[in-house]
This record gives sequence, C-alpha cells and structure tokens, in this order.
Amino acid sequence: MRIHRYGDASVVRLDDIPRPVPGPGEVLIDVAATSFNPSDIGLRRGLLRSVFPLDLPYTLGGEVAGTVAEVGDGVHTLAAGDRVIGRLDGGGAAAEYVVAEAGTLVAAPVAVPLAHAAAIPIAGLTAWQAVFEHAGVTSGQRVLVNGAGGGVGGFAVQLARYAGAHVIATAGPRSAETVRGFGADRIVDYTTTPVAGALDEPVDVVLNLAAVSAEPLVPLVRPGGVVVSITIPVEVPAGSPVTATHFVVRNDTSHLAALVKLVDTGAVRLDISASRPLADLASVHHDAESGRTRGKIILVP
Repeated sequence: MRIHRYGDASVVRLDDIPRPVPGPGEVLIDVAATSFNPSDIGLRRGLLRSVFPLDLPYTLGGEVAGTVAEVGDGVHTLAAGDRVIGRLDGGGAAAEYVVAEAGTLVAAPVAVPLAHAAAIPIAGLTAWQAVFEHAGVTSGQRVLVNGAGGGVGGFAVQLARYAGAHVIATAGPRSAETVRGFGADRIVDYTTTPVAGALDEPVDVVLNLAAVSAEPLVPLVRPGGVVVSITIPVEVPAGSPVTATHFVVRNDTSHLAALVKLVDTGAVRLDISASRPLADLASVHHDAESGRTRGKIILVP
C-alpha cells in the first residue's frame, strides 16, 4: 500500500511491485501484519515532510511482525523461519514482504498471535521512553496519563502501573473500560469533566499523549515534577519548578526486547481494537481522521 503523492486518504493505493531482495545485513520478512499509527496521517498529508521527507512513491507501514523468509550476506543473528517484530524507520511494512536491517529486529513474543505483535513497536517504544526515560516514573508516584485511550496510552498506563505508580487516566466513554482493565486507578471522562477539577492533589508526572496543548496541565504538577509530551511541545514559565519535555521516539531494540518480555509474562497486554485487510488501509486512514477509531488497528496482508 503506497502513496505516490501527498494528499487525503484517497492517495493510499494498492500497487503490485516486485518482491524485494535483502542486501548485506538485511533480511526479507514475510509480513504477518503491520499496524496503523496516527502519525501515518501526517506522513501521508505531507505535514511531516520537514522532519521526515519521503521518497515517493512511498510504502506505508512503520512497524512489522512477521517471519524471516530470507537473509542477506553477513546476517548471522537471524535465520529463515524466525518470528520477529521491529520498527522500520523507512516504512515499507504495509506489504506482503518487506526488507529490514537485521539489527533493528527482535524476537516476537510467543504469548500472543504473531499478527497482534505488530501493535507493539511504535506505540510500545513511545510509551516506554515516555515513562522510563523522560519521566523516570518510580513506585509511589502519582501519574496522570492524558489521552490514555490511544495506542500509546494503553502501554503507558500499564508501564506506569508496572513501575508501581498510582495512575490517573483521561479517557472517553469508548475506551474507559479498556483503560480501567489496563490498571488505571482512576478514570477521568474528559468529555464531561475538566481534568483540573477532577484532581484532589497534585501529580508527580503528566504524560501528555493527546494532540492538545499540555499547558493547562502544568499547574496540576507538584514542584519538582515533570510534564512529558509526545505531541505538542510544552512551554512552562521561566523559573517554573516544573520540568517540561517533548520528544520523538527513537528505535531501540533493547527497549523493544524488554517490552516483548513483559508481554510474554502477562505484565503488559495488547489492545487490538480491530484487524483489517491490508487493502483497507485507505479506509482506516479515513476513519481515523473522522474520529471513528480507537486503540490499535492491525492490517493483515
């Protein structure tokens, strides 16, 4: 599934192209599934071209779960038949086969269907780095997860709980029960209740995962606390006792392997809200822009 130009969801189209061949240090993956991410909309529309310029035509799909079909020269860590997952910085997983650098892949979890594991790399890595690297969440802290109903939010709630935090999560009616099942101690329905009025004491950490400004959340953080945003950068007044951080997720196989272990032990569960045929990708983009999706959607060739 490729785009030949930037534009609305209609530019996503199914192309028949030659099967790729792995080069040195690469493997060919027989794709079990890829996953849709909200950032794919920005890529498709050209909103991210200053940061992530695309060589068009561009095959979508930034994360993959599949089976190694062939290995290139110099690859000794993987073999044909290995089940793997990974984040593909150059995209390409929205296809039957994709080539990837062997060093960007880790063994897939065994406790979930291989196709479901396509939901882990991007959302899981983003949540891991937000919770542990940038927020430094520790046991006993109070953590507010703003936008817990999305793909990253589900991982963030679970990882914060795994770290021993008390988790307050904002979620709408469609996702509230799922977020509660992930271990959130309290749910704030942002569609009816202002977050500021729902908290009886400050929090140590705000994780802003929603595409909204986090400035109104800064007063909810105790002195010495931190606001971490994965969407809109946060501005705090000069001399503020609150630290604000905005980051873009990076590929890190050590983090990804750690996530796989948590999935295999049951400490982290996957929320697959839908499994769609790969050919439906344009429709998935359209539905997401219309606000009709939640959680993680996997796409199966």
